[in-house]
Amino acid sequence: MKRKESYNESVDDVKEPSPENGSATNGESAGDNVSAGDASRTDTLADESADDASRKDKEPEEHPAGQDEANDKQADLERQVAEWKDKYLRLQAEFDNYRKRTLREKMELVERGGADVIKTMLPVADDLDRALDAISKSNDMEALRAGVTLIAQKFHDALKACGVSEIEAKGLELDTDHHEAVARFQAGEEQRGKIIDVVQKGYKLRDRVLRFAKVVVGE
Repeated sequence: MKRKESYNESVDDVKEPSPENGSATNGESAGDNVSAGDASRTDTLADESADDASRKDKEPEEHPAGQDEANDKQADLERQVAEWKDKYLRLQAEFDNYRKRTLREKMELVERGGADVIKTMLPVADDLDRALDAISKSNDMEALRAGVTLIAQKFHDALKACGVSEIEAKGLELDTDHHEAVARFQAGEEQRGKIIDVVQKGYKLRDRVLRFAKVVVGE
């Protein structure tokens, strides 16, 4: 009996490992496996990064020649724009100067033309002054009439010298480009449509009408 009890005690002393001990052992093994996997993944990422860096080093750079050509074209366009802008400003300034010079020349021409006409009329004015003086001192009507006739002739000569001429009217057909009918008068069949009298003489400067002749037309 003593031997049997001693055997049982020996069996009791040999216990199976507890679940807690077993799980701890398994956990340590799993942790070791996870750490090994992370290290492997890290090595793979490092290799990929190194491959990307090597690939970037091997990739050819962008063509600097094309960029230089684009810059040259842009600079050339800017230069052309500056040249055309300068030409435009110069042309505008020249046109303004031409316009001002033309206006000034026209004004000078008008003033000079008016001065020439006045100079032509001054002798006629002198004759009129002398005629008025003679009228106040003399009673000779024939001499005065002759003097006034000469002054009138001199005046018309001065007008012709300035390019002014009288518009012919009496006895001609009515011409609305030169005549202005102010009245109509029964003058028979032969005078129908013709000018039978001139109320006011008309004048023209060369080919330009200065004043229409006011006439009476027969009907």
